[in-house]
Amino acid sequence: MRVATTLSVLILGAGGIGHAVVTSLDTGIGRVDPFKDMKNRPSAGHGLNLLLVGTDGRDKITEEERRKYRLGGVPCRCTDTIMLVHLSADGERASVVSVPRDSYAELPEHTDVATGKRHEPHSVKLNAAYAEGGPHLTVSTVERMTGVKISHYLEVDFTSFMKTVDALGGVEICTPRALKDSYTGLDLTPGTHSMNGGQALQYVRSRHIDGAADLGRMQRQQRFLAALIDRATSSGVLLNPVRFKEVSSTMLASVRADAGFGTEQLLALNEAMSGFSPSSSEFTSVPLAPESIPVKGVGTTVKWDPVKSKELFRALREDSPLTTRHGAAASQPAHEPEQGGKSGSGQESGSGRESSKQGELVEPAKPVNVKPQDIRVQVYNGTRTDGLGKQVDDALHAIGFNTTRTPLNSDGPDLRRTVVIYDPRWDLSAKSLAAALPGSELRAVKQQGGTLKVMAGTDFTEVRPVRAQDAPKGRFGALTGDQVVCP
Repeated sequence: MRVATTLSVLILGAGGIGHAVVTSLDTGIGRVDPFKDMKNRPSAGHGLNLLLVGTDGRDKITEEERRKYRLGGVPCRCTDTIMLVHLSADGERASVVSVPRDSYAELPEHTDVATGKRHEPHSVKLNAAYAEGGPHLTVSTVERMTGVKISHYLEVDFTSFMKTVDALGGVEICTPRALKDSYTGLDLTPGTHSMNGGQALQYVRSRHIDGAADLGRMQRQQRFLAALIDRATSSGVLLNPVRFKEVSSTMLASVRADAGFGTEQLLALNEAMSGFSPSSSEFTSVPLAPESIPVKGVGTTVKWDPVKSKELFRALREDSPLTTRHGAAASQPAHEPEQGGKSGSGQESGSGRESSKQGELVEPAKPVNVKPQDIRVQVYNGTRTDGLGKQVDDALHAIGFNTTRTPLNSDGPDLRRTVVIYDPRWDLSAKSLAAALPGSELRAVKQQGGTLKVMAGTDFTEVRPVRAQDAPKGRFGALTGDQVVCP
């Protein structure tokens, strides 16, 4: 592979054949000028930073595609996806940071590109920057919020996305659970699925699968991008100039980019990524604060964590890795032992069982989808047994659940079976909580909100430990690509 990579680089670069093969690639790219008249920009830092924007443009899709993949509706002329992609100066690492489209943003005075109306400074959701000021206002807003200087701008719509996936021969996606979204038509059973362009578009657009909404969608988009890198690097596309041209020309036919992104940049990127594998990439999202910010006339926006987000963007500017795999120092939460080592409770990775302090063997923690620390729980005593509510609250709190620490008594006769009451939007959290309460019943109640309720019944006997099945993450919650692609 090293020899083949070296030969490919020589062919594409020094031999000049690459230019002969791909010299016409940039003629099909739609051009925009997102950097025109920009002032007071951040320092360049080290490495290369691309702003990858996915719009809801659908004017080039066919009627059959519109019906089959549920792409109807009126486009909002805004950004569905915003990703900041950092390519390290040594060409050995790509760091992808998803930026929530609902992030709180403050726009400066500007002219609306669609209406010509002059806007005073005002607060919006970040995706509105594109709707009001196009690529220029989007780039300037992201630079101002992150302090990261954008080297190139790349804009992808529905059509170019589907064509790229199809040109690569599809992408393989794994899911440990069923995924269903009536809005996009996504309907996946647990397991591995080979997706064409339209199916992949359903996967990355779905946001009504569970209560995670846009945050869950960003995770799926990262998982997809890792799978796309896996497909491109394992299929030999980057090592074959002719194949590289076929895929690139298909992708770029409906892409918009800045004038500086052309043949030279494509060849340089191909050369830098020739030795790439999924483990060369790392993925994370902008750290968020627990509170949101309501904006009049806009709705609820998400707020960035003022400390962690600054640390993340400083790492990008300094060309520092985000994961332990690439050399960054990760901080493990005190309640989560590092995987691969021993925990304070005597758990030994790979043993299949745990040892308690007394030395007896007990069942290992059951894997769940949501960390107990992220699940808020109000416990009720559903019986006339004094102290049962406190007993359940203490036990859940001891294994990590975010209980209120003030259990309440319920009215009515004794409850025979323990019940977990939850809002359907928090179904994954409810299932994770129920796993800790053997024999409990799940009961959905709409509009209850994010706090789950446990009604302890007479059948309660114990709380069993559970653990999130996430892969170990770096200091910014980052994962390498090989940790999220299909095994």
